[in-house]
Amino acid sequence: MEKKKDFAFGRMNFILLAIGMIAVVLGFILMSGSGSSEHEFNPEIFSALRIKVAPIVCFLGFAFMGVAIMYKPKDK
Repeated sequence: MEKKKDFAFGRMNFILLAIGMIAVVLGFILMSGSGSSEHEFNPEIFSALRIKVAPIVCFLGFAFMGVAIMYKPKDK
């Protein structure tokens, strides 16, 4: 007899979690870059990509991971 294992998450939950994690990592990559030093100012640290777009991408990734955790597949 084969006993079916009951996991808290299904395959789709893990796929959605992976998509959310990729979005979070992408947001952190977009935020990274060289900073300013004591001798030279880098105006790129205040670019819209770093202070607006990247945090929004991270937030959406975390929100998507929350949805992925709560996702319950429809029974067949």
